[in-house]
Amino acid sequence: MSSTIENPLNASSDVTKLDEDRLAWLALTLSPGLGPKRILDAVAKLKSPGMLFELALTELEGLRFPAESAQFIFEGKARRAAEEEWARIAAMGATIVTFSCPEYPERLKEIYDPPPVLWVRGDARLLTRPSLAVVGTRHPSPYGTGMAELLSRDLAARRLLIVSGMARGIDTCAHRGALSAKKPTLAVWGTGIDVVYPKENHKLAEEILASGGTIISEMPLGSFPAPQNFPRRNRILSGLSVAVLVVEAAENSGTRVTARCAAEQNRDLYAVPGNVTNKNSWTPNMLIRQGAKLVATWEDVWDELSSQVRIELEAGEVGDGVESISAAAVSLLPEPTLRPEEAIVLEVLRRDESLQIDEVLDLLETQLTSSEVFTALFELEMAGRVRCLPGKNYVRTM
Repeated sequence: MSSTIENPLNASSDVTKLDEDRLAWLALTLSPGLGPKRILDAVAKLKSPGMLFELALTELEGLRFPAESAQFIFEGKARRAAEEEWARIAAMGATIVTFSCPEYPERLKEIYDPPPVLWVRGDARLLTRPSLAVVGTRHPSPYGTGMAELLSRDLAARRLLIVSGMARGIDTCAHRGALSAKKPTLAVWGTGIDVVYPKENHKLAEEILASGGTIISEMPLGSFPAPQNFPRRNRILSGLSVAVLVVEAAENSGTRVTARCAAEQNRDLYAVPGNVTNKNSWTPNMLIRQGAKLVATWEDVWDELSSQVRIELEAGEVGDGVESISAAAVSLLPEPTLRPEEAIVLEVLRRDESLQIDEVLDLLETQLTSSEVFTALFELEMAGRVRCLPGKNYVRTM
């Protein structure tokens, strides 16, 4: 299937069976009062989804549709809504993947209520890639930020597709980690694929698409970021993935919803341990106590992957056009020789807590001059070894 959809409003009368079936899935999704489970159960009773448009009102009610839904479909309103939506999708160069399309991911079919239709921007082929969902708090510490970026980068470089929700915090770090490895990443939105949320991630969305990545949603175009959308979105994050990795989340974080979905869907669950005095360590530490696998490096995830997934990743059978690489041969963190001043400054900086510039100067007062400290910090930041946070606070990267 191509990355764009033929506009059925302009199509010839001999619409292909596939297009008619996809249009029917879309019409059902846009009908009021119908959820994923009811739609899937109804279509299972039809010879083909496209038969929907030929049913009498009593036959529609026989599919256990509410009266409002059956009337909406019978009067042709569902088809018109689907044709209009399809035209808008085609106009923006996007596509839809329905439950019966070959591009629909098999892993997502395994969950209790898979979305009947996915709105897709970017490469739909990524949906079938072995993937890892990386999730966590919207307000991470420097430690959480660094771990999310590092693990996502290292695993993406080994061809594991990084999936997240493009929310503030850990989600954003996960996508950026994959992009820094020059690999595609997949974002699952709780809005329409034409509604960027949060707005400050507009550039990130563009970078994801430009890098060959994908943005998907089960929401129609124009859907705004309603609070109830995101817990439902989380079941797709875990459902698409072979496992879920939690990096920092407070006790009542929405990340717990994703972790619960992973458990219900029989997905492996990983967690990065955190400082017990940090409130964002509550969820990952609790998950580890309950049996989630502790993760400190990419190897901790890699070693737990099934042999079939690892063979697929190592053999380059995922069809992304990238040359196969050996996991052992990848060097992600080159260690250039540091000048003595840089090594001294790097030694006092921490990964889990930032230091204000005055604190750094005080700690190094007897070893380096202030100009040497400033020069070393500049060089370390340029090399990606140090990050400067607002207020001239410095933290050591992973």
